[in-house]
Amino acid sequence: MADLAKIVEELSALTVLEAADLSKLLEEKWGVSAAAAVAAAPAAAAAGPAAEEQTEFDVILTGDGGNKINVIKEVRAITGLGLGEAKALVEGAPKAVKEGVNKAEAEELKKKIEAAGGTVELK
Repeated sequence: MADLAKIVEELSALTVLEAADLSKLLEEKWGVSAAAAVAAAPAAAAAGPAAEEQTEFDVILTGDGGNKINVIKEVRAITGLGLGEAKALVEGAPKAVKEGVNKAEAEELKKKIEAAGGTVELK
């Protein structure tokens, strides 16, 4: 088996012209093109994130909308926090009410807080 570290070292020492010649020789020997592989890689990378859909959301309280008491009550019901902790969370907005919840639960929590008068953002 060849010493891979030695091969890497030797390839690193090549000039641009020598590297281009090596590329041509490898293309002829194996019938592959480095340009095709490079062109395909960005397309595959671009398709990856677009195909993934976000599955976990953070419910962020961005404000109380002037209805602090109602929003505090709703935050308490959602989180199980005590009155002081819920009040601190609402007054410290923007703050996360719940993190890592699925889309359906995040939408439901958003509706509840908005119904109480607060403003919510899903991230």
